[in-house]
Amino acid sequence: MTLAWDVVIVGAGPAGSSAALSALRCLPEARVLLLDREEFPRDKVCGDAVGPRSFDALSALGLRREFADYEPASRMVLGSRSSHAEHPQRGEFRVVPRRVFDARLVHAAVQAGVVFERRRVRTIESTDEAVTVDGELMAHVVIGADGAESVVRGAMTTSRPRATATAVAIRGYGPTSVPTPRIISKSRDWPAYAWEFPIGDGTSNVGYIDVPRHGRPITKETLLAGVRELLPVAAERVETWRGHRLPLATARPTLPDGRVLLVGDAACLVNPSSGEGILDALVSGTIAGECAHLGAEAGTAYRRRLREVMGRHQRDAWVGAQLCRVPVLASLGLQLAEVDRRFFDATLELTLGDGRIKPLVTGRALARLGAVRARERLSISRKLT
Repeated sequence: MTLAWDVVIVGAGPAGSSAALSALRCLPEARVLLLDREEFPRDKVCGDAVGPRSFDALSALGLRREFADYEPASRMVLGSRSSHAEHPQRGEFRVVPRRVFDARLVHAAVQAGVVFERRRVRTIESTDEAVTVDGELMAHVVIGADGAESVVRGAMTTSRPRATATAVAIRGYGPTSVPTPRIISKSRDWPAYAWEFPIGDGTSNVGYIDVPRHGRPITKETLLAGVRELLPVAAERVETWRGHRLPLATARPTLPDGRVLLVGDAACLVNPSSGEGILDALVSGTIAGECAHLGAEAGTAYRRRLREVMGRHQRDAWVGAQLCRVPVLASLGLQLAEVDRRFFDATLELTLGDGRIKPLVTGRALARLGAVRARERLSISRKLT
């Protein structure tokens, strides 16, 4: 058996395709093989929301124009059943079905010189000199981008995502009920929330996400009850629902040294405050592609670089998720988002981007909320008198 490939990537979703493109951009003559068990296009359970930071990551790979045919949202709604905030959307926010999004990334990788092959990978064996895939393929480095049930992760680490740190989501498509993307939460149970993201063709991606808690299992019935409670009109129009597990970053396994790298869902890189995973997939895949040419040192370099780029945001996203599980704080956050544009933007950046907690902690937002509530009380008082 000869060393036929410089980089073999298992899984051709956003993490895998970005890793392939990144590896070639760093070393154009590299032999890069991209494997997936399915042909593309194929469906993937997801909210289909591609935010501003994801488009920044795509731009770094030269792919920003690939999705210009999907109209960006001009506004965004964030709230609960009783109240909501609606503000203009900053940056590009497009809803691109994963059937389209992933296929275009794979196509771009193939156009750049990546070899794509349909294969269900079953075994990974790593030594100091090389990595063997299914006893047939050999590579200097293998990148595991094969999702929540990663075969590559199973071969390289014994740790598994904890059930309490694994979100469960349900998603369907139906006729659009409102033109503006919206996220509607149960303020007492965040990060349980529903979404409706209009695609622009008369249909919307509608879904609901929740995280298991002690004594409260999540079933299809509980997920359906959640989305029907928060988005009754949109949910009623959906005929078929699909579910998916999301391993949150709080359950991330120890990334291995050596020649095998884990990216995206395979590395449990999913935002713990929202379940958003496309951005982390693109960023981690890009970093892995850059490190893939370091051979036996790839794992160490990748882990260090990933911590530098994503570590602080992941910690802050976890803190944000814990704070929002306190009902009074979740309710306060929604009220602040309603009256203060900066707080609204910072909240979306933390949950859908790579933002930090610090911009959320602002006396300006609290002062504005206090002023709004004072005016409301004054108005009520005048009406009573």
